[in-house]
Amino acid sequence: MKREKYIWIIGLVVTIAIIVVPMVLFLPKASGKADDPWASMPERLSHVDHTSLIEGPFETGSDVTQRCLECHPEAGEQMLKSVHWTWESKEYMIEGRTEPVTIGKKNSLNNFCIGIQSNWPGCTSCHAGYGWEDENFNFSESDNIDCLVCHEQTGTYVKSSAGLPSEGVDLVSAAQSVGYPDRDNCGGCHFAGGGGNAVKHGDLDEHLYNPSELIDVHMGGNDFVCTDCHQTEEHQISGRSISVSLDNENQIFCTDCHSEVLHEDERINNHVQSVACETCHIPTGAVKDPTKMYWDWSTAGQDLPEDPHTYLKIKGSFVYEGDFVPEYHWYSGINDRYLLGDKIDPDQPTVLNPIEGDINDPEAKIWPFKVHRAKQPYDKVNNYLLQPKTVGEGGFWTDFDWDQALRLGSETVGIDYSGEYDFAETEMYWQISHMVAPIEEALHCDDCHGDEGRLDWEALGYPGDPITWGGRTLVEP
Repeated sequence: MKREKYIWIIGLVVTIAIIVVPMVLFLPKASGKADDPWASMPERLSHVDHTSLIEGPFETGSDVTQRCLECHPEAGEQMLKSVHWTWESKEYMIEGRTEPVTIGKKNSLNNFCIGIQSNWPGCTSCHAGYGWEDENFNFSESDNIDCLVCHEQTGTYVKSSAGLPSEGVDLVSAAQSVGYPDRDNCGGCHFAGGGGNAVKHGDLDEHLYNPSELIDVHMGGNDFVCTDCHQTEEHQISGRSISVSLDNENQIFCTDCHSEVLHEDERINNHVQSVACETCHIPTGAVKDPTKMYWDWSTAGQDLPEDPHTYLKIKGSFVYEGDFVPEYHWYSGINDRYLLGDKIDPDQPTVLNPIEGDINDPEAKIWPFKVHRAKQPYDKVNNYLLQPKTVGEGGFWTDFDWDQALRLGSETVGIDYSGEYDFAETEMYWQISHMVAPIEEALHCDDCHGDEGRLDWEALGYPGDPITWGGRTLVEP
């Protein structure tokens, strides 16, 4: 009898182990970040008051840099290796090419102002350097680095052509004010990407200088600065731009601070494997200022009524949209890139940064995007996109002569121009990652599922709304 009792107890323990242990092993594991996301935040250091350390006078921005490097000699070498300085990636081997290539703002086309080559003085006003006015700029000279654009705190420092300080800037006052970068430093360039406030990104604009919690729960609700997420070490800033990247290195994720299983509803936690946090927590883009969604260069040069949100003679026609519903696509963090000289089919839109990922890719998630569409010049004989010269002597913005602008631009980048041009449709993907809404504003089940849901399930690879298969409801609302 005693032996049978022991056998029964042992059997019960084994049964519990068989049932419970696998449950414990395969249940989602909390990382601990859900309890204390602040543990992943960088320490806010107090900056050193430089008022008594810097005297001047300074005749040029480079004079200020030389003074900075006297006390921070390592900063120069660090900056020379950063993409904020080089505007160029490491070398990649791309299928179909025999030589490695680099990509970046330095040498890539986009479908906004198209490209900086032959247009350096205008485009490099946001470069973290001084004097990039042509192809001969010296990227190995640390004196050319602009320390002030990222560190001055007066709010009066303004850059102009080729990145030089604007006339009248008080360099001594700016140098004495230096501290750790804040929203003003980063936003001065990034909020105005594409030539004006909110133009390029669907989630960055001047409202982030001093946002409310409704605009951005991190900056407005918790007083974040950009470098709290874009954490920086030795002047290497974390984060990638989908416009000029080919890999998923140096990415930033919500789960760097937050756990993937922080939701009380387990059904929501189950979505995290296939749905990016941003998809639910950033319901709309351009929540305050409208962003440019379409740019038609083919209408430029005409004497039409001008309005910065509809038409400018130097740039053509625009369509802006505010508070827009993003487009949703699978994305693995990897994308390809159109390079100068790549052939196009002018009868089809050319995607300049095609994203990778689909329903069968275990690394891919459904992400929200702004997709910017444009019409830009291409060579009708060679069937590739062209780089126009827009700025300066002979540029389109000076003479409004497309043939001349395209010939000069092609000579600069070293590709053949047949003399015959037209305008082709292009597309660019931009992740929606900023302007995170308060939790009360996050998407609910019926925002995506059901007859009025915003997701195109078939385009995403599903036979229909996953909540209903063959008309049979799988999950009760």
